[in-house]
Amino acid sequence: MTMHAGEQRSVQKENMELDKACHSLPADIDTNGVVRSSRDLPPAHYTFQIKNFSVLFDAEVKKCESGLFEVGGYNWRLVLQTNGKKNSKSHISLYLAIENQNTLSLGWEVNVKFRFFVFDQIRNKYLCIQDADGIARRFHNLKTEWGFNQLLSHDTLNDPSNGYIVDDSCILGAEVLVMKRTGRGVCLSMIKQPQTNYFTWRVDNFVARKNDYYYSDVFIVEGRKWKLLLYPRGNMTKTGTDGFLSLYLQTNDDSEIITPNRKLYAKYKLQIRDQVNSNHLEKTFEHWFDSSRGGWGSQTFSSLRDLKDPSNGYLVDDTLLVECKIDVISEVKDFSG
Repeated sequence: MTMHAGEQRSVQKENMELDKACHSLPADIDTNGVVRSSRDLPPAHYTFQIKNFSVLFDAEVKKCESGLFEVGGYNWRLVLQTNGKKNSKSHISLYLAIENQNTLSLGWEVNVKFRFFVFDQIRNKYLCIQDADGIARRFHNLKTEWGFNQLLSHDTLNDPSNGYIVDDSCILGAEVLVMKRTGRGVCLSMIKQPQTNYFTWRVDNFVARKNDYYYSDVFIVEGRKWKLLLYPRGNMTKTGTDGFLSLYLQTNDDSEIITPNRKLYAKYKLQIRDQVNSNHLEKTFEHWFDSSRGGWGSQTFSSLRDLKDPSNGYLVDDTLLVECKIDVISEVKDFSG
């Protein structure tokens, strides 16, 4: 049974809220690794009220079961024993049991975090009882119930000042947090020196260009689409760029590789070639590109004065050669299991 991403976030949020609520007051951990704390909120999933509670003891009813309730796509039942197992005869025991095992798939197992409650009817608070450190219990064919042998001692339960039994009525509760595995994931690989990682953009008639910015043709590296973005007189949307050339690398990928929840890494060099002396102007960048399609580079890649200086060899016959070399790129592959 799988869970969509939205459902998973909802369960995680619920778990965090319930954990926070159950530790609203200081918690005690006993020698059996059981945490007891107090909270105001009632159980989120199930309440089990037993009236004429004393009859369970008077009639020596050893076991009492609740009705069925559904949480996380599974059916559950609470099982109360008035005299605990083994060395817990002076306690009541409470267990969570999974039902309808025959309808589950072959080799089934369910991992669950759960907590039990006993209502203090005098103070209108709930005693919260759970495993320490949020231990998950594994339900399967050979283990269909988990719980606490020593939920409460008989003396504590029957003490009128505790408020657990009022007018011969006891109120128990449960929260069951099923840990479902989505079976989905991704494999992230970093590819160094990918094949065909160079792109050269010949920008003719540079001085005569009047537009604020220009895009190169699209080029492909490791199946990802890219383009360069050039502002001949600086990115006018940014202050302090007047008199400079601005240059950026930008994604042009419509695939699912780049989504609001997934990014694409690249380490790359942007270069303006020195066509005379091979003393190229080069800057290195690294960036995680996302679905915003924003470019990443330099607002002040080169001053226009240096660019037009004939001794630098950048601008020859009013032609500029702009190059991009991607040295490292990430690759993401989905998998399920």
